[in-house]
Order: sequence, then structure tokens, then C-alpha cells
Amino acid sequence: MSEGAPILLDGGTATELHRAGVSLREPWWTSRVLLTGEKRALLRDVHRSFIAAGAEVITANTFRCNLRTLRRAGLDAAGLGWMVHAAVGVALAARAESAAAPLVAGSVAPVEDCYRPDLAPPDDDMRDEHRWLTTELVRAGVDLVLIETMNTVREARIALEAAQEAGARAWVGFACRADGRLLSGEDLGAAARAVEDAGAEAVLVNCTAPAAMERCLAALSAACSGPIGASPNLEDRTGVPPRTPVDRPLPTALDAEGFAELADRWRTEHGLRIVGGCCGTTPAHLAALGDRFTSRSAALR
Repeated sequence: MSEGAPILLDGGTATELHRAGVSLREPWWTSRVLLTGEKRALLRDVHRSFIAAGAEVITANTFRCNLRTLRRAGLDAAGLGWMVHAAVGVALAARAESAAAPLVAGSVAPVEDCYRPDLAPPDDDMRDEHRWLTTELVRAGVDLVLIETMNTVREARIALEAAQEAGARAWVGFACRADGRLLSGEDLGAAARAVEDAGAEAVLVNCTAPAAMERCLAALSAACSGPIGASPNLEDRTGVPPRTPVDRPLPTALDAEGFAELADRWRTEHGLRIVGGCCGTTPAHLAALGDRFTSRSAALR
């Protein structure tokens, strides 16, 4: 990719697994695919498809590998760390099979519920749980820790501190409401400054609708001195209650070319340096981003 183009994150792992016919229900959620070799092969194919589309960072399937999820799934007796290592191992294997060399990020989500900031546990509990996961991610060999879908400043800072203690570089992503504030109601600009000042290498907004991203990116660009990023939710959730899990593929709200055009405008107007997508974002969306940024950079020469 041409110099100056944004770094490309991957897209919606859960979306691609759904498209492959995998059921993703609680208590396992996306961790279900780590249980058998056949399903791990499907996950590897998802990573490979995003690498082939141009992703420069792929995200290991550890979003639901935190202690609470694994314990609710009954894995205490079998040990817990193997799930983290299995997820990272699949991503590393996909990279090894490719001529490209994307970074492998370990995903760290809120320990309780991504969309319910009111359920965030006490600080000491969060600190212990984030410390466990980030330590296992580093042991498994990730290149960076992607702290994502954070809905409170409090948990974002605790997760960042845990990643730093484990020796990892870290990016932090926040989930925001339509008005551009965190799901907790906290100010995004203040949240971004807090984690950047605490050492986050980049600050992003993820799992947020494209319509809300304009306000979010304006807040990030005003607040941050380092790289900012966007990883929007591209699902068409018409008729689905807000923040409700759906165990099937949903239609995409924005096609690949439309997303590429929008991301290019975010780059121009807000200085976007990292871009990818979460739910609903396919390899075709990633490929369109790569084509758009390469063509744009060539046209400016």
C-alpha cells in the first residue's frame, strides 16, 4: 500500500463465521469455533480471506476468551489459557501461510458486557481479569493488544494498564452512541485524551454506526496527537432491537465501494490513520479500501 495510506485492519470475524454457517450463541459466542479442528480451519480461512483482501492487522479470535465467558462455558476444569493460545495460534498459522506479513492483534473486550456499561464490575475484578488475558496474549505471541468496544473510560484505562504491565503495545477502541459519546455517556474526547496520555499507541472508535462516526472522528482528531482510527459496524439492523445479538448474518448497510468512499473522506477530513470494520464488514469491503487508497495516492503523485 502506498505511503501515507491508512493502516488496514481486518473486518467482521463473527460475520464471516455466520456466513460460513457457524452458530454463535452464548455462552461460547465466537469462542465456539476453537473447540474442534474443523471449526478452527474455518476460522483460519476467515483470517486468510482478510489477509488476501489487504488487511495489515488481523485480530485473533479472543474477543470472547476472557475469564468470565470461559468460566460460564464450564471450562474451569480443563484450564482456560489454552483457548487464548488456540485463537492466537490460528491467526499466526494464517499469517504463516501467506506471503504477506500482517501484524496479529489480540482482542480484549469488556469483561462483562460490551453494551452494558452499567454492568462493569469493580476495579479490582476488572484489573485481575484483564491482567490474566493480556498476559496470556503476550505469551501466545501477539504483536499488539487491541482493546476494543470499551464502553467506559474506567475499564479502558484498566485494560490498557494491564496490557502495558504484560509488556504489550496497545491500541484502544471505544464503542459510542449516535450522539458521539461513549455508551456510558462519557465524553469521547476526554476518554481519548485519557488513554493516549496513559500510553495508548492509537485511539479508535469501533462497533459504531457509520452515521455516528463523523462526530466521533471529529472528537478524536481534536483530542489526540497520535493516530486515530475507525472500525464501524456496517450491519443493517433494521427491525432488530438495539444491541441485541442475532445468530444469523444480517444484510450490509453499506456496500464495499460506498464504504471505501466514506473512509477516504474520513481520511481527508479527520486524518484517519487506521481503518477497518467490525460487524458486517467483509473481505470485499477491505479490498475496496485498499483499492481506493492506492488509487488516490497514485493520483496525487
